[in-house]
Amino acid sequence: MRKLSIILLVGTALAGCQSPEHILEQQPEPVPAVALSTEVQKIQDIALNGTHAYDITESVTTEIGQRLAGSPEEAAARDWAVKKFTELGLSNVRIETFDVPGWIRGEETAEIITPYPQSLHITALGGSSATPDAGIESEIAYFPTFEDLEAAPAGGLEGKIVFISGLMKKAHDGAGYGPANKKRQLGATEASKRGAAAVVIRSVGTDSHRFPHTGQMRYRDNVKPIPIGALSAPDADQLERILKRGETVRLKLTLTPKDVGPLPSGNVIGDWIGSEKPDEIILIGGHLDSWDLGTGAVDDGAGVGITAGTIQVLKEAGLQPKRTIRLVAFGAEEIGLLGAFAYAEQNKESLKNHVLASESDFGAGKVYALRTSVQGAARDELQKIQKSLEHLGVEFEAGTTSGGPDIIPLHQNGVPAIRLQQDGIDYFDLHHTPDDTFDKIDKDEIAQNVAAWATMVWMASEAEVDYREKPEENVGE
Repeated sequence: MRKLSIILLVGTALAGCQSPEHILEQQPEPVPAVALSTEVQKIQDIALNGTHAYDITESVTTEIGQRLAGSPEEAAARDWAVKKFTELGLSNVRIETFDVPGWIRGEETAEIITPYPQSLHITALGGSSATPDAGIESEIAYFPTFEDLEAAPAGGLEGKIVFISGLMKKAHDGAGYGPANKKRQLGATEASKRGAAAVVIRSVGTDSHRFPHTGQMRYRDNVKPIPIGALSAPDADQLERILKRGETVRLKLTLTPKDVGPLPSGNVIGDWIGSEKPDEIILIGGHLDSWDLGTGAVDDGAGVGITAGTIQVLKEAGLQPKRTIRLVAFGAEEIGLLGAFAYAEQNKESLKNHVLASESDFGAGKVYALRTSVQGAARDELQKIQKSLEHLGVEFEAGTTSGGPDIIPLHQNGVPAIRLQQDGIDYFDLHHTPDDTFDKIDKDEIAQNVAAWATMVWMASEAEVDYREKPEENVGE
């Protein structure tokens, strides 16, 4: 999750050859490239010297733990968020409810029967159908990548268990996730089209730990649902080694999840009413639910902590934003952005008043860039925010952004977006695994996030611009 991880590793290596005093002399505090306003300096001092997001993230992951969408634990997390938002002094704190398709995990086992009997570590993908209680035993049909399966002819896989491999590439911005995720989302559909009985995939992740990665999958209409699970990376490696020897591999797979019908979920919302432009809303937030394997620290307890901590810092600084700041802890993000779409639908009449939106949902690694979909004069104004963050290692990146996963439905409805890009170089080592736990949160790096977020929110609230303004198009003669 750290863009500066290489620098930090080099610094650590050099530390072995230098005295602590010399190290301090060589690493002075970064000096802002531009003079910071009194308010921004105060904001950043409070954030960088505090533990606001760290403490909030610790609270939700410790007091609630796993928070699967629709579960009693997600409901407990909503109650936790209501209490936290109220303690922050937000107004009109409420829960907007909606239903989600209930799904619970069952037994999960996989074992090679021949040629080399051994057990494998596997987990069902969210939404998967079940094998019979006694499991499925069949020959493996191996596809090195999802694209190889897509290119396979119709039929020919009748009764077999398809194994889809394919490595995910590490990237600071998580760019490898989309291509690697196709097998998770569509693997069961493509295998079922060709007659397969079940699917196992290499986990969508970048680690080498023996922890499988879960995540939501989808069945396409008019295709028979077949069970699908994810193997840990070392177990996928083991299976590939055997297959590459030319061996015929028989696998026994048992996955017994259940669909349990509609269950309640909800978004928790609180407002900090603006002093001069109360009808203009800047929405920030993270998602409250998590997968059921870990305690959802990097995904996305940290995002809730960072954005709630932003409010806390601004209040400690004694500031009052001109625009209304709305804090949202979205529900049911992990199973298809259901909270995000519910928010957009339930607030459709007021979306015209949402002038800017952003979500923190990529762990707690350092912020390294600012992106925005805002155009025209307002974009120039938002670039000033980056100048006040440059000394924290934050650049301005050209292009656009949807603002974060839960902001996508708002952005599709015309809400301008801004996002602080976090370093996710090791985010997908932890993502959707039992290893997503609070000990992975770095206190200093999450404080840097809060400093950047609080600065962004404050300066965006104070700017005298129209974020929805479209740049004038050149008109030909």
